Amino acid sequence: MSMTDPLGDMLTRIRNGQRARKPSVAAPASRFRKSVLDVLVREGYIRGYEEVEVRKGIAELKIELKYHEGEPVISQIARVSTPGRRVYSGAKGLPRVYNGLGISILSTPRGVMSDYEARQANVGGEILCKVF
Repeated sequence: MSMTDPLGDMLTRIRNGQRARKPSVAAPASRFRKSVLDVLVREGYIRGYEEVEVRKGIAELKIELKYHEGEPVISQIARVSTPGRRVYSGAKGLPRVYNGLGISILSTPRGVMSDYEARQANVGGEILCKVF
């Protein structure tokens, strides 16, 4: 059976892993998911990730979750643009998550980046998710 929202699945795995206080979670690998995880690493929401080959031709991402004083660093992670309802924003109209305390992750013509990086580069795009 095919998955309709691979990014939403990965975000749910991260959310569930943090609630269960797991040190790491696994998700199927793809370039798009890796680019979203790169943003999360740059912004300090996860420790890191590595690609592990399960069997020939099948890879998996092992995502190391981050905690501060026993509490998860990510208190909220939610999908904004879904397969049934895409949400786009221009460079000037990018929304602020909790008045700048959180981030939005965008897919732009220059690649996947945070809302802060998109404002600096003056590009807009599809708002994938928000993290706080």
